[in-house]
Amino acid sequence: MPRYRLTLEYDGTPYVGWQRQDNGLSVQGAVEAAGEKLCGHAVSVRGSGRTDAGVHAFGQVAHIDFDRQWPVDTVRDALNAHLGKAGERIVILDAAEVDASFDARFSALRRHYLYRIVNRRTPLALERHRALWVPKPLDADAMHDAAQALVGRHDFTTFRSAHCQAKSPVRTLDRLDVQRSGDLIEIRATAQSFLHHQIRSFAGTLRLVGEGGWTAGDVAAALAAADRAACGPVAAPQGLYFVRVDYPGETEDGAEGEP
Repeated sequence: MPRYRLTLEYDGTPYVGWQRQDNGLSVQGAVEAAGEKLCGHAVSVRGSGRTDAGVHAFGQVAHIDFDRQWPVDTVRDALNAHLGKAGERIVILDAAEVDASFDARFSALRRHYLYRIVNRRTPLALERHRALWVPKPLDADAMHDAAQALVGRHDFTTFRSAHCQAKSPVRTLDRLDVQRSGDLIEIRATAQSFLHHQIRSFAGTLRLVGEGGWTAGDVAAALAAADRAACGPVAAPQGLYFVRVDYPGETEDGAEGEP
């Protein structure tokens, strides 16, 4: 069966998350419904990672198998047509035919996420479901300095959901940067894989640093505690974006390159 790699952009506001669930509309379920309309048979879509309710994506990656070969432009355009007719807030940015050994989840080398905070006195209108609003002034430089204590290989028990299903809390965090541009503060994180609520836990904890309530030492101590109770509040989902996935043989921007 021909396999296609899909790159997706979506507004996570109306969805219960990426994963197909019984309690509401999911991104995975919407794409599978569009795929079934294209090919006339049930299909399964596997994503590179799950996103929670309200979380967005610039470059989620998934793969889908069909029982016949289609031109990649047909796959992209037909899926988008069916998604559009259904009123979904999902777009297929790209479709590419790949070898059957490609797996959107298990072939991934690194995943990149972004958390957006709008730091201003006035509430949000256009960005209401696109970022976290924090009216109290934040020190982004202090947040960045504190974030560096989390980079590297650690037991991240403190920063994962109590409902996380991962077998181990140990992960290697390659990057956790905080930068300000005007009212916008961006937290960018990179790792091969993340724990459930890990980035939102980082964002909520670093917010405490930015507000002056915590120090970099408090963040390091919270990490060392390996205790969920030591974590700051979990930041809201609307500020989180799945940015992109790196695979073997690709450069940083996702183009083909040397392995």
